[in-house]
This record gives sequence, structure tokens and C-alpha cells, in this order.
Amino acid sequence: MLAGRLNITTGVFGVEEIPEPHAGPGQVRIAVRAAGVCLSDVHVIQGMLKPAALREGSVTMGHETAGVIDEVGPGVEHLRAGQRVLLLAGELMGDRIVTRGVDYDGGWAQYAVATAGTVVPIPDSLPFEQACFVPDAVSTPWAAISSTAGVQPARAAGVWGIGGLGVHAVQLLRLVGAAPVIAVDPLPAARSRALAFGADLALDPRAEDFNARVQEATGGLGLAYAFDFAGAGVVREQAVRVLGVGGLLVLIGLSDEPLTIPSATIFTYFQQQVRGHYGSRPEHIHELLALIAAGRLDLSRSVSDVLPLSEAVEAVHRLDTKKGDPVRLVLTP
Repeated sequence: MLAGRLNITTGVFGVEEIPEPHAGPGQVRIAVRAAGVCLSDVHVIQGMLKPAALREGSVTMGHETAGVIDEVGPGVEHLRAGQRVLLLAGELMGDRIVTRGVDYDGGWAQYAVATAGTVVPIPDSLPFEQACFVPDAVSTPWAAISSTAGVQPARAAGVWGIGGLGVHAVQLLRLVGAAPVIAVDPLPAARSRALAFGADLALDPRAEDFNARVQEATGGLGLAYAFDFAGAGVVREQAVRVLGVGGLLVLIGLSDEPLTIPSATIFTYFQQQVRGHYGSRPEHIHELLALIAAGRLDLSRSVSDVLPLSEAVEAVHRLDTKKGDPVRLVLTP
């Protein structure tokens, strides 16, 4: 079968022929119908992110995957061949989380094997091209908003970095009633996209009147919640400066830069907080599927383009260079 493979040792990524996998005990195999291309995939290929469990050899990329079960392994009773499903982006192995398409083979392939506990049925009404990126692109911001931050309605929220995850954060914050929702990105196209997805205000972080605009939009209260999807020290410093009393900064974008609090006295006096966030849990996927089924969440605008699996290298290049300003590029075998 065809698969998009990364050689961890050499750093070479390409589409190649490999043997078809088969479902073992407690596993199913799916015929992949769609797989999302995420910026974290690009970072793994470029060596900026390292696999936690895979130290050498090659891995099939892709942690956002949807398809049809075509092989059921021994011991699996609640799943059957022919079911339309998505795969969770990762799973708990021992005391650590391992990620599909990074620590073990993922969905940039014609077939993918998954443990039964990471397989979630999807309704016939949900296209594979949208279902595939519910894990991560939608579930990560949803978990950050609903669980880590516990966002309350009618409270101000800011989102830094309006890419594949940040744009869904804007959409989901509006869904839960945060107000105003302020999007922050240096790119004009990203700011326009944020407004189309429901932001009340979109700001350039480099603007001289940035702080004043946030204060004006929030009635002088500052932000109750700030979400960093960019993973940059300068973003985090800026976000902290516009937090209000009891304000919370949630770190989602990955960065090895030091975290700097501009004024520890103000931070302490106003009882502000910083929390880290990573990924999502199965219940977040089920909540999102329920919202989609109820017509509350529309992901159709997020599919920027669909490419054949054979063009995976081109898809990675397009996302890396932001060619066409994509939200999500999707590969299909």
C-alpha cells in the first residue's frame, strides 16, 4: 500500500510502498478515507518535535484519520466491519501519552491499524474530510476551552495564532458564549478568517494601540481568558499584560522558550493564572460529535483543499509555507 513515511534517523519524508498492516488482538483495521495535515506534522518532519516513544526507524505520519473498518481483530466485540469511524489522535501507554503518526504508525496511508479503544463511530451525515480532523484540530481547542479554562459565557477571551487550531478556538468560544472574542494574528488573511469564524474583533499584535484596543473592547476589564496557540514567548508576555483580575492564560502552542511574567507583582496582586494544555480526551470527541449532529458546529469551511495521498509532500510544503492560507488540508488515498 501507499504510505507517507518519515525516517526518524535521516529526517527524510516521502510517499512509498509498504506492506499492508493487519488487525491483531484488540485491534481493527480501517480503510482510510481522509487524513488531516496538521502543523505539528510539519514540525515533526522538520525535526522541531521529537517522538516520545519512537527512537529510530520510520513511521507512517498522520494523527487525524477517518475511514471505514474493514478488518476486526480477535477480542473486539463492540465494533464491526463497515462502520464509519474516526481515530483518536493518541492513547495512554503506561504513564505517558503516545501520539498516532508520531510514536506509532498513523493515517497517511491506504490502511491504518488502531486499538479498539481509540476508535469512535461517526454518523453517516458527517463527511470523512471533516471527521478526520475533529481529533486535534477541533478537540484540542475544545478541551482547552471547556475543561482546562472552564470558559464562562459573557466573559472576554483572546486567541493568539489563528491557524488550524486557533480558528476553531474562535468558533468554539463563540459557541459557548464568550464575549467579546478577540483574535490576534500578524497576518491580515488570518485576521479576516477569524472574523468570518465568529471573532468580534481581530487585532494585529504589532499595533501600537494594541493594549488600548483590548481594554476598550472589554470595557476596561481586560481578558478573562487568553489562549496561546502560537507557542511564542512574545505572545505569552503580551497576553499576560492584557489579562484582567483573575485572568487565565492557557498555553497550547508548544515552545521551549522560557515563560516570562512581565510583572510578577501585578500577576500576584490580580490573582492571575497560567495553565498548560495538551490534546484532548475521548469525552471531548463525543461532545463535539454531539454538537455536530445537533447542527451547532459546522466544519465545512475548515476544509481548505483535498489532495491525493501521493501528493503528501506537496501538502506538507503548502502548509509550511502557508500557500493558499489553509485551515486544513486533507489527504485521501
